[in-house]
Amino acid sequence: MLHVRTVPSVTRTGVKRLLCPRRPRSSSSVVSDAGTERAEPDCPGQWGQDKHGPSSAPDPDNEIHIDFEQTQEAYRSKDSIQLLRSLVVFKLCSYDVMVHKNKEITALGKRLLGQRAFNQVMKMTFYGQFVAGEDHVAIKPLIQKNQAYGVGSVLDYSVEEDIGPEETELKEHFIHVALGEDESNHDANVCVSPGHDRRGKQHQEHANFHGGASGTATYFHADESKCDRHVSTFMKCIKASGATSSDGFSAIKMTALGRPQFLLEFSEVLVKWQRFFNFLALKQGKVGGAALERRVDLTQLQEQLTGLGASGDYHGWFTENNKGSCGTIDVLDWSCLLDDRERSAELLVVPNVQLGKLEPLLKDFTDEDEQQLQRILQRVDELAKCAVENGVRLMVDAEQTYFQPAISRLTLQMQKIYNKETPVIFNTYQCYLKDAFTNVSTDVHLSRREGWRFAAKLVRGAYMYQERERAKERGYDDPINPDYESTNEMYHRCLDFVLDEIAQNGNATVMVASHNEDTVKHTLRRMNELGLTPRENRVYFGQLLGMCDQISFPLGQAGFPVYKYVPYGPVDEVMPYLTRRAQENRGFMQGAQKERELLWKELKRRVCSGELLHRPAF
Repeated sequence: MLHVRTVPSVTRTGVKRLLCPRRPRSSSSVVSDAGTERAEPDCPGQWGQDKHGPSSAPDPDNEIHIDFEQTQEAYRSKDSIQLLRSLVVFKLCSYDVMVHKNKEITALGKRLLGQRAFNQVMKMTFYGQFVAGEDHVAIKPLIQKNQAYGVGSVLDYSVEEDIGPEETELKEHFIHVALGEDESNHDANVCVSPGHDRRGKQHQEHANFHGGASGTATYFHADESKCDRHVSTFMKCIKASGATSSDGFSAIKMTALGRPQFLLEFSEVLVKWQRFFNFLALKQGKVGGAALERRVDLTQLQEQLTGLGASGDYHGWFTENNKGSCGTIDVLDWSCLLDDRERSAELLVVPNVQLGKLEPLLKDFTDEDEQQLQRILQRVDELAKCAVENGVRLMVDAEQTYFQPAISRLTLQMQKIYNKETPVIFNTYQCYLKDAFTNVSTDVHLSRREGWRFAAKLVRGAYMYQERERAKERGYDDPINPDYESTNEMYHRCLDFVLDEIAQNGNATVMVASHNEDTVKHTLRRMNELGLTPRENRVYFGQLLGMCDQISFPLGQAGFPVYKYVPYGPVDEVMPYLTRRAQENRGFMQGAQKERELLWKELKRRVCSGELLHRPAF
């Protein structure tokens, strides 16, 4: 196991300067509270320190408040050349033309400079700012340096692929099905079997349809051997993470582990089944309130479905499987029925409005689909075992809304297995979605009921412009919150719910993956109120490599478990990732005025103090 020696500059005095001066305290209380002088400074999230059970009552004398404008501490890990590069890159990213014409500018640069010279320019600018290196060997120095300053890593091999015209057409079909865009489907919240409506205009999406707030890449392929190669790539990433730190994360993409068209079909099934439950609740007059507050009476359920023409014994199935002991079931009980696919013909039936009759929900769920489902689970299981062996945790990235129900379902199935004692597998929740709180709260309740550790990364999301434009063009309800303020409210609502779960039941872990300083301050304030301390390692923080160092490093040097999302891969092959990053974060990058001001402030301070040639010590 690799250990990095303590940084001489990260002392009690250094940490003290990070704390707000309006709340003075002794340096000993700061060290005890923040855990800064820990035995192994390269382990900000050591598993062995994870504690279960409710947290102790808050102690005002032990509260931590961090000043994110202390530039000397925030940029201690950077030399002056790196600060200048950040200023140049952030300024370039603030221009619309650099974002909207990114592909054209990249192609022109390659033609004018040639591939080799272009790669070198990228390493000096965008690639050097946001990507750690070309392979797991090249990234080690950066990871070790960050660890020395208290910042861990979430490794992601960020090579992405474009899709061809035939796959784009296939994707369009399944997106249409998954979103239920057939005009005949607008009936009382019940999701019926939608057909492939060819009457509407066929819209071509971007050729490289990728995305994700945490580095997700969407793969479209039919070749199973390609999935196996992706498993091999992820395993190398996991091993690299384990070799460079004792508490790292490795990101994986579910669309790289199975056919995306299958994930679209499976998502359709899951959404349809949930809407059918709401339909039945509506028929029983039990609507309104939170999703988990809706309960369906089993006797009435049997009568309803029998009246619709179903032949299955629903009442018997739920009671035999220890569900509905009080005569009613909730949406969690209802979703368990999907696991009994052997009885799907008689139990999993929904009304088809077009045909005016019931039909099997899984009528198109073939043996090949069942095998595909099992293969995806087997691949995730293989990666999870590798992660456990290497002391690494898996971060399952969020993807587009029409993939996400299947991705979340598969992730939950693996969390039930691997999150019994410690949080090995983290799911990702995008809080720009209107149903984000429902998803988070439902999964927290499921973890309580089944006795495993809820582990989540909360992000605002990365598909807002794309999905909103598509919803407007195609005329379906926008799945995105109406504005940035409502997304912030949703993020804080989800975050507060999980923090309360941590404090009250000790059954959850969360990564606050945000570049928003107000959100980070809100988290620190809530941790103080709930008596949650950094050394408990149940609240993590995360930011992208090359962004918001003024947040990441003060948190890390004050003892909080904080991580950078660290992509790596060959320059030319990582270009789609950089292009997507520029598009996803254009709002943030254009508004990164404060970060540029802090960078200038630190450069001026170094010039005036004779520290312009500062070299990080680690």
